[in-house]
Amino acid sequence: MDNGRELIEALTQVSSEKGIDKEVIFEAIEASLVSACKKHFGQNANVRVVIDRETGEYIVLASKTVSEIVSDEMIEISLEDARKLSPTYEIDDVLEVKLKPGNFGRISAQTAKQVVVQKFREAEREILYNEYIDKQHTVITGIVQRRDRRNIILNIGRLEAYLPQQEQIPREVYHFNDRLRVYVLEVRQNTKGPIVNVSRSHPELLKYLFEQEVPEISDGTVEIKSAVREAGMRSKIAVHTNNPNVDPIGACVGPSGQRVNMISSELRGEKLDIIQWSEDPKKYITAALNPSKVIEVAVNDADKTAHVVVPDNQLSLAIGKEGQNARLAARLTGWRIDIKSESQAAGTDFLVFPDIEPVVEETAAITETQLEAAYENFYELPADAEPVVDSIIEESTTEEAIAEELVAEKPKEEPTAEEQPATEEHAEYYDDEYYDDEYYDDEYYDDEYYDEEYYDDEYYDGEYATDETTPAADTDNQ
Repeated sequence: MDNGRELIEALTQVSSEKGIDKEVIFEAIEASLVSACKKHFGQNANVRVVIDRETGEYIVLASKTVSEIVSDEMIEISLEDARKLSPTYEIDDVLEVKLKPGNFGRISAQTAKQVVVQKFREAEREILYNEYIDKQHTVITGIVQRRDRRNIILNIGRLEAYLPQQEQIPREVYHFNDRLRVYVLEVRQNTKGPIVNVSRSHPELLKYLFEQEVPEISDGTVEIKSAVREAGMRSKIAVHTNNPNVDPIGACVGPSGQRVNMISSELRGEKLDIIQWSEDPKKYITAALNPSKVIEVAVNDADKTAHVVVPDNQLSLAIGKEGQNARLAARLTGWRIDIKSESQAAGTDFLVFPDIEPVVEETAAITETQLEAAYENFYELPADAEPVVDSIIEESTTEEAIAEELVAEKPKEEPTAEEQPATEEHAEYYDDEYYDDEYYDDEYYDDEYYDEEYYDDEYYDGEYATDETTPAADTDNQ
């Protein structure tokens, strides 16, 4: 009895220290005792262990089948012995018999210990996973512990998080015990426990920092519509408010730029462009290309393409270093943006998008009308047409028969040396199938590498070919 009370007290202490439910611990001990009993009585024994949750005492029950001839006492019981327990038992009935476990041997005790330890580990893993899965897609704070190859290991409490190289901010240096805010990308279960992957380059980290630093965003007065990053270099964020008395950009910048400077400092000096979101795509694209000035914007809603004209001295600034500014603006707005200088666009139809759909509909309507007129009454034949048709069919059949006879009588001519391939090995290069190959048909020459869309790409069109290297003065302004 005293041993039972000591067991209950020990389980209560373990439950509070490990954070494991007491019922899970009881189940683990019962499973370990079952393993020990099988080591003691034999693997064929169908036993279960029940522990009293109040006193800590346990009993071992063996499941046995009533049989006329008992061949294995651990799984069978005679009808006579069964009726000593209850006179209602019959052959093939199953009953549970209480066993006396006695003293387990050393191997049985070790087996029980291993089972308990394994159950405890599984329970701890499940608890940790359930705790951190709720933090997935949120921002947490971690402390730098060490470097594992190119990964940074962070202490985030009861677990360690992995910051892979591709999720790090380029050129950011990590020191031991540095505190970092990171975005939780993924929490997944593993055989060794939960694995937590985090990021320092995700746009959601930028949104979180603005929510923490700008009260107007946290209380919903100002809304973040979109945010894009090229970590360590430049970010763009579009904000909007329905309150006419609030300036969304000014709220994000803060007095003397304090708020935006705090966020930039957290991201190791990353440059931040805060722009006003607008439902008008022209205004939105114009703002997204900040800090460059825009003269005119033409948009095509059908394929979400925008053509932008900027002053000659603003072209490099609009494009940005290695196309960064234009690339971020396109990702922020969701529009494909083609930029040309004022002199490049002069005298061209760069700002004109052809309206194709109405022309296609009109042409289709005319064609359909013409076809209806042309084929009207086409299949209606006069009453005396049947004999004529029959005679035509008969003559056609006779001509085909004569042609077949002539072909059969004519000897087959051998191909000339010019017509015949030089060798059988090269025959495939001369047949129709080869010349119908994908490398020679029209489809190949209509490939993306040769069509107009490719040459209209931002990296290969005329504007970039004639663009000069960005001057040093413009680079500083970016």
